[in-house]
Amino acid sequence: METGVHTLKDLFAQLGLPNGDAEIAAFIKAHSPLPEFVKLADAPCWTQSQAAFLREELAEDADWAEVIDQLSAALRAG
Repeated sequence: METGVHTLKDLFAQLGLPNGDAEIAAFIKAHSPLPEFVKLADAPCWTQSQAAFLREELAEDADWAEVIDQLSAALRAG
């Protein structure tokens, strides 16, 4: 079981995405704004495995849930 606080950089690395500050900002800009009615995991920018990871971690309220919520908020603020 993982414990600890994860960052957006950690989340992007976990998802297999480039995780530098500029790459994260570019991803958020490219995929924003995400409509409120679309669940983060249902956004079209994810592969099936990425979407499954996001769903599972949120459903389990796992260590990743907080940073996933941060990403969701950033994409909606776009």
